Amino acid sequence: MCLVSLGGRPLLGLYYMIPFLPYRTMRYHFLDYPLGANVLTILVLAVIVGALIHGKRLPKSKLYPIWLFLGMYLYVSMWIGTLLGNAPSPLWLSDLNFVTWKDYMLIPLVFVAAGLVIEDRKAVRTVILITAFSVLFIDRSFLLESMTRSWANFDESKRDSGPLGYGSNQTAAFLAQFAAFFWGFTHFIKRKKLKLFGYGIVAITVFATMYTFSRGGYAAILFAVLVLGLLKDRKLLVLLGVFLLTWAAIVPTAVRQRVTMTESSNGQLEASAQERVILWTNAEEAFLRSPLVGNGYATFQYAEHVDNLSDTHNWFVKVCVETGILGLIPVLFMLQQMLATSYRLLKRATDPLYRGLGLGLFVAICACMVANCFGDRWTYLEITGLLWVLVAAAIRATQFTLSAEELSSVEGNLAAKNDTLPVYARVSRPNPWQQSQARFKSTSR
Repeated sequence: MCLVSLGGRPLLGLYYMIPFLPYRTMRYHFLDYPLGANVLTILVLAVIVGALIHGKRLPKSKLYPIWLFLGMYLYVSMWIGTLLGNAPSPLWLSDLNFVTWKDYMLIPLVFVAAGLVIEDRKAVRTVILITAFSVLFIDRSFLLESMTRSWANFDESKRDSGPLGYGSNQTAAFLAQFAAFFWGFTHFIKRKKLKLFGYGIVAITVFATMYTFSRGGYAAILFAVLVLGLLKDRKLLVLLGVFLLTWAAIVPTAVRQRVTMTESSNGQLEASAQERVILWTNAEEAFLRSPLVGNGYATFQYAEHVDNLSDTHNWFVKVCVETGILGLIPVLFMLQQMLATSYRLLKRATDPLYRGLGLGLFVAICACMVANCFGDRWTYLEITGLLWVLVAAAIRATQFTLSAEELSSVEGNLAAKNDTLPVYARVSRPNPWQQSQARFKSTSR
């Protein structure tokens, strides 16, 4: 597929890449081969180089320069952490902070690759379809793991790493995002069979999220339903209210135990909740030491924390601690641009495919933001890689919509100008049938 991408078909390379983005455990099969650990990076670079060789260009979007600035700032931030004595010099793959930055920067490379090769409506539709099957593969893998156990009661030891390879909380964040996406997208599907297929994906993905036992995943889905109800379907607000009043009687016992276990029987905070409180207290102290530029990107993992945890259990807190206020500003601007791109597509497009993409993406980004309040669910390619492919598709779809509007505006102006001319000066539009007959007669002569 690298050779295919370099040889003139980089879009096929993107299609091949999409299922591997979230499915980390599937990529483990490549580890037995030379450069197997870097196969995805090589493929992404091959798609980008192949696209550039054949004259493809990125569409206009503020998100590309934001990513460029953020990538450079984070690398400088690592050296700030080195100067402050919080981490070693980020020079090569033997340095953990450099590896963390390198893995994070693969996300904008996927975004660039998708932006270069998605150039028409068929490509947008195909990307969404491959994403749907990729999500179903993740659902299937996770449910096959989970359903082999008895869940009469909740037990932390029964939670698996899942197909993403990082843990059930990370899997829950991914599932919540794409349950929200397809819930919003399916609202604009007209064909009954495809509509049933879309809602089937939503049902299976929500069911899989339930058995991740992730409270962050639950909160993300509930917030996505709230946003979807406000934007599209008011009946969902009623459904959400009824569920919040009756959820304890509806969900399985193990899920109810997981949600209500924030305190132990003696009134003390449960271990997971207590860990968060301690981590946030330590994070606040670290932020106050260097509020403007932070303590250096990827330095939090080097310090000693409760239970040897390397994450703040809140991505926004982590951004503030490691990169300071200067690092938080581009992150917030990026999120705003993602929401603006999807909302603009929803409101301006007339094609149901594009409107569904806009609504689904807006709701998915909202779910992503909530999930990141419970931990770092942003810097993992497996969780957000597919989301950025869809953002690239939305940018292209917006470009198609604007081009159609401009063409319609030009035609309207010409028609209006023609109507203002005297009758003898007006340009009449030729009849296509008359044109074809004239060409036939001319050919016959």
